[in-house]
Amino acid sequence: MRRADLLRAEDVRVSVTERDPALIDAAASEPAPPELLEPREVPLGGPRAMRVQRTLPQRSRSLIGAWCFLDHYGPDDLSERGGMQVPGHPHTGLATVTWLFEGEVEHRDTTGAAVVVRPGEVNLMTAGRGVAHSEFSVGGTTVIHGAQLWFALPAGLADGARSFEHAVPEVRRIAGAEVRVFVGDWLGSTGAPHAPTPLIGAEVRLLPGLRWEAAVDPGHELGVLVDSGEVVVEGLSAPRSHLVALSPGRSSLTIEAGPDGARVLVLAGEPFPDPITMWWNFVGRDHDDIVAARAAWQEQVEQERATGAADGRFGPHPDAWDAVLPAPDLPTVRLKPRIRR
Repeated sequence: MRRADLLRAEDVRVSVTERDPALIDAAASEPAPPELLEPREVPLGGPRAMRVQRTLPQRSRSLIGAWCFLDHYGPDDLSERGGMQVPGHPHTGLATVTWLFEGEVEHRDTTGAAVVVRPGEVNLMTAGRGVAHSEFSVGGTTVIHGAQLWFALPAGLADGARSFEHAVPEVRRIAGAEVRVFVGDWLGSTGAPHAPTPLIGAEVRLLPGLRWEAAVDPGHELGVLVDSGEVVVEGLSAPRSHLVALSPGRSSLTIEAGPDGARVLVLAGEPFPDPITMWWNFVGRDHDDIVAARAAWQEQVEQERATGAADGRFGPHPDAWDAVLPAPDLPTVRLKPRIRR
């Protein structure tokens, strides 16, 4: 993190995080130790495409609360890489969250939304039964840096309507840290977009050397993604782009910043009750859900190729689209559901 991005100590009013005694009692048992999840590098396209560091899903853990997917990218110099160049593609059974640290991205989708998202702003797109969207770096953007997150929708909403929200979360100084809650309710802040399932997403900036402690719901699973700086989470050292996963049972979360300060994303949520099946950009309850979603998308792909326009399960394609991504072939065996672990 550049020093210009850090808070000045004289601007901070340190406050004590309030604790709910009932939550502390509920977490009296010793919680499991934190787990460090290493990212894997994934290219998004051809040789000059942007590369992301993916920490969810992976073999050792599929979910943190309802959070089921997490990509961290940048800072990428767009003179060296192509930046974000993602044509129209579909989603089902999930919601996407776009959160930037640097750069600007244009979002278009089949709800009719056409929005440029900037650092400190959040895009929340709920797929329900089906939505499609595109994301492209805005002309003039020289560096792209941010995170793309998905969370699974509960059974009652997975087949619901598509929707889109764009908002600017408030910035609060809490116990020496700068906090932006972009999804959910935490520490007296409410994320502007409506979260259809109990979960939290927040950016936290820490001053150099700060040991920061905040109250959390002991019934929640937690994740801390390191964007920049040296960080110790509940005694576990975590490098950049790594994710620290914590099981339920804690009434507080402690994060320690190194000598240059740090910036992290904090994710939390109730353990997701249902198994989910994830493949490509789809979340379903089983293999058959995925097969049906893929077939419906391919119908719209063929319409787009034949006529330059398309409509169907995923909604009408924006006029600005000149191409969409076809779905890859399904594996030759049945897809297995992911279980919470």
